[in-house]
Amino acid sequence: MPKPIEVRNPRTGKFDYVILPPPPRLLIHQCNRARRAQIRWQQLGLEARIDALQQWKQAILSGRERLTEALVNDTGRLFTSVLEIDSFLASIDRWCGLAPELLQDSAKNTAIPFIALQQTSVPYPLVGVISPWNFPLLLSTIDIIPALLAGCAVIVKPSEIAPRFVAPLITAINTVPNLRDVLSFVEGAGDTGAALIEYVDLVCFTGSVATGRKVAEAAARRFIPAFLELGGKDPAIVLESANLELATSAILWGSVVNTGQSCLSIERIYVAEAIFEEFYHQLIAKAHRLQLAYPKVENGEIGPIIAERQAAIINDHLLDAIEKGALIHCGGKVEELGGGWWCRPTVITQVNHSMKVMTEETFGPIMPVMPFPTVEEAVYLANDSIYGLSAAVFAESEAEALAVAQQIDAGAISINDAALTAIMYEGEKNSFKFSGLGGSRMGPASLKRFLRKKAFLIKTNSSSDPWWFDNG
Repeated sequence: MPKPIEVRNPRTGKFDYVILPPPPRLLIHQCNRARRAQIRWQQLGLEARIDALQQWKQAILSGRERLTEALVNDTGRLFTSVLEIDSFLASIDRWCGLAPELLQDSAKNTAIPFIALQQTSVPYPLVGVISPWNFPLLLSTIDIIPALLAGCAVIVKPSEIAPRFVAPLITAINTVPNLRDVLSFVEGAGDTGAALIEYVDLVCFTGSVATGRKVAEAAARRFIPAFLELGGKDPAIVLESANLELATSAILWGSVVNTGQSCLSIERIYVAEAIFEEFYHQLIAKAHRLQLAYPKVENGEIGPIIAERQAAIINDHLLDAIEKGALIHCGGKVEELGGGWWCRPTVITQVNHSMKVMTEETFGPIMPVMPFPTVEEAVYLANDSIYGLSAAVFAESEAEALAVAQQIDAGAISINDAALTAIMYEGEKNSFKFSGLGGSRMGPASLKRFLRKKAFLIKTNSSSDPWWFDNG
């Protein structure tokens, strides 16, 4: 039997919650049950699937207080948890509105007058979702909703670091008869996620590059699709013409929201030499105004570091930078308060690409700022990374910013703003380099990832085809 896993509270440091991974036979049974239920779910039709998701949304709204409490206990932060729930509920409505048009079959004539073409799509029967701890609700459901509307059954393995939110979701799911057999969660650590891949038809994974490689290899062995959203080391480029008041406010938010625990956080800031000092002084002044959400969760904007191992990584990056000559202007250390790990917004200068803080994913509220002499150098520095998730460019004019953004190797680039993919999901994008693999999880293409296309090629007359053998 698998051993229970104790879960740490990020605010108190206490292990106050327990999850029990399923034994292998139970996981197999759960997957088989979902696969059988998927047939009926698909046959229900889109209208009934939309109705089921709307019923789930209403059940979540009825139990919203409990879900909020669970998310706060998972992550130690309140404001972002409220935003996470709002985004999740809005995505149900958004996808329910888009699905009818996106899932329409089509028919058309072809280049051959007597051959017609009909197109349809069929869902992958069972989708496995393996999600991370930094936005536990949002990143576990971002793939669930389009997959369900496409007609798939879904099994989710959330992170063992932040699993408390699952119980309120399951309670809400169980109130919707059509949904409870095709949407389920399985608790456990990495070995449970690895086992899940062996029984699904498609896998969606959000997490580190190292684990993403293992997921991709396991999926390849089974010849199933894998959609991977992995790490980031997002750059921001601030050109000389930029509005510094706007740029510093946007970059501060994009760097430290959710305590910087986001793959799309701004983690490298490149500023034109002429405005470098003015920029980082403004950034420091604004960073000082942000407070820790301690001792009460309502007290400030900066929550605790959710994963204890991440606190060690942040500390290592800071020490490495200091040893190599970096200058800390504010923040600058990981501290223990009340049993939790905390890090205040940290602005660093005199940095370079020999430092971990400029090359490896820090996943904390750290803002290293580096001057550049020319735009060409700024683009080179922005692209000098194994990552290519997203980026930001600031300039006086949209055209000037776009000209630079076109040269950056990243999938989503915010113009005169930062980390916009955390707020809006309409734009289709791919992850560049080691930041991911597979189709866009945003925009209409996100839903279509869960479908296989079928073509019906229909002969419309009874005459012989000109390419047939002549049989006299």
